[in-house]
Amino acid sequence: MQAVTTLIRQFLCVGLLAVAASASAQTYPTKPIEWVVPYPAGGGTDVVARMLADAMGKTLGQTLIITNKPGAATNIGADYVAHARADGYTLLSADTGTLAANPALYRKLNYSAEKDFAPVGLMARFPMILVVNTKVPVKNLKEFIAWAKSQSDGANFATPGSGSPHHLATELFGQQAGLKLTHIPYRGAAPAIQDVVGGQVPFMFVDTASGSSFIAAGKLRPIGIASARRVKNFDTIPTLAEQGLKGFEAYAWQGLVVPAATPADIVARLNKALVQALDSTDVKARFQTLGLEAIPSTPVQMAAYTRSERDKWGAVIRASGIKLD
Repeated sequence: MQAVTTLIRQFLCVGLLAVAASASAQTYPTKPIEWVVPYPAGGGTDVVARMLADAMGKTLGQTLIITNKPGAATNIGADYVAHARADGYTLLSADTGTLAANPALYRKLNYSAEKDFAPVGLMARFPMILVVNTKVPVKNLKEFIAWAKSQSDGANFATPGSGSPHHLATELFGQQAGLKLTHIPYRGAAPAIQDVVGGQVPFMFVDTASGSSFIAAGKLRPIGIASARRVKNFDTIPTLAEQGLKGFEAYAWQGLVVPAATPADIVARLNKALVQALDSTDVKARFQTLGLEAIPSTPVQMAAYTRSERDKWGAVIRASGIKLD
């Protein structure tokens, strides 16, 4: 009899928890939501997050507050969100580095890219542009490769940080073009770009969001864009593939994730708000200006995309011998 009573109590507890979770999802959100960006303010990831947070906030009826937690190739921000309460009030801009590269770059992480996050949906991808300081005597890919090969100690390149999508794109570029390159990492896109503009470093791969204003102002010279076809608003820049680097594509992409145990109903609400934001007139217009490609998806589609990217960039990392610990 005692065993039966205990069993009944267990069933009641499970039922009450399910009811509570359902009620929580129906009323969600009841307070502001923290959106963690694992990069400094001002870079492409930050720009996209602030843009979408504003649009999503209108749908959800709550403010989405951006918190910048840069450092350790996104690991500081990722670790914070991975161990946050799984209640839908802590989100993360998770990108190529966080979900695809870091598992191969680090022997040990304080979070699991595969197990500690629930995907909400993909947001955007940024085509990468090979740019040089305006004093570097090159105007196309053929001239760039000849110049790079003439640098006896290898051509220096800047990135927003070790393991960043920009870093991996340049490593892949070096492998395919047969170049010896030397990495100069910075803490964020803004200081990296400033030093290329200033001539301290001759070149880098810059994402369209971070580099557009510098290219438009003539402060950086674009050599080629790493997309399958030319990008609207950047259509005067030829692709690297059409200049001879066949099949070369490299993007910085971003998705939205939450802690793994977040209720499915809450994930669905966030996904709906995200997809609506990506489809809004204002966001579409700003994306086009920045050369961004919206990539709305379901959580399942984001999970599949992440796995394919992890395979691609893991191979690049192993070939380059890059390790960050």
